[in-house]
Amino acid sequence: MTDLNIPAAPAIPGATHLHSGKVRDLYELPGGELLMVASDRISIFDFVLDTTIPDKGEILTRMSLWWFDQLADIVPNHVVSTDVPDVVRGRAVVCQRLAMYPVECVARGYLTGSGLLDYQASGGVCGIALPDGLVDGSRLPEPIFTPATKAELGEHDENVSYDAVAATIGADRAAELRDLTLRVYARAEGIARERGIILADTKLEFGARPDGTTVLGDEVLTPDSSRFWPAAEWEPGHAQPSYDKQIVRNWALSPESGWDRGSGEAPPPLPAEVVERTRSRYVEAYELLTGETW
Repeated sequence: MTDLNIPAAPAIPGATHLHSGKVRDLYELPGGELLMVASDRISIFDFVLDTTIPDKGEILTRMSLWWFDQLADIVPNHVVSTDVPDVVRGRAVVCQRLAMYPVECVARGYLTGSGLLDYQASGGVCGIALPDGLVDGSRLPEPIFTPATKAELGEHDENVSYDAVAATIGADRAAELRDLTLRVYARAEGIARERGIILADTKLEFGARPDGTTVLGDEVLTPDSSRFWPAAEWEPGHAQPSYDKQIVRNWALSPESGWDRGSGEAPPPLPAEVVERTRSRYVEAYELLTGETW
């Protein structure tokens, strides 16, 4: 397993630290509810960088809250309150403790990333056959549900078939998650398109309340969990410009960084110019999608 270089989670008065991921720190509150904190950390190629992106955690949190409101009539979400300790105000939410389903629920409307690799090898994605002749960035005939396993921290998620999901969580629950994922994608894709943004794909996570109700959890429709492309620049046949951390990936792989990806060492600190350009992309995505000024 890769050493992710995740820093120690900060102490928060009255909260007990439970777990840290690449970006988020999770705490338990005295009443049993959870405090989910989005940091300014950024990760590439399974390394959490020493350099942070100012305001990133707050952007992710505010964007998720905005999307939860847009989706409230489709599926309930895990947010209980935004009344959080001052030290994490703006970048944290109090949320329900859920029994999370062990599947990454991915909806794709366009072909790119691991879906493109799957298509090039098999002619489809997650066992779903697709037309011949598609290229990087092609719009699919209709959105598809392409689930993945939830890998251990530091490992890669792996695309799996719908049948594999049904075998893991049951046919009824699998059908529910597929339906909810595609309904969320359809709503979000339409909203984004009205604002000049293509939502190429997105990853969702669902869990169950004690009464069995399925709830949308974690983050939703952020640049960390979705591919957003400027609609005016969409041109199938190559990688698309995107509102995410591609700027950081490109710099790390460039001669300028001096980083050898095969060395096992983390990338070097980011230059100030790369940090600011990356922050600007996150801010631009937030402002275009929500219509709010950062």
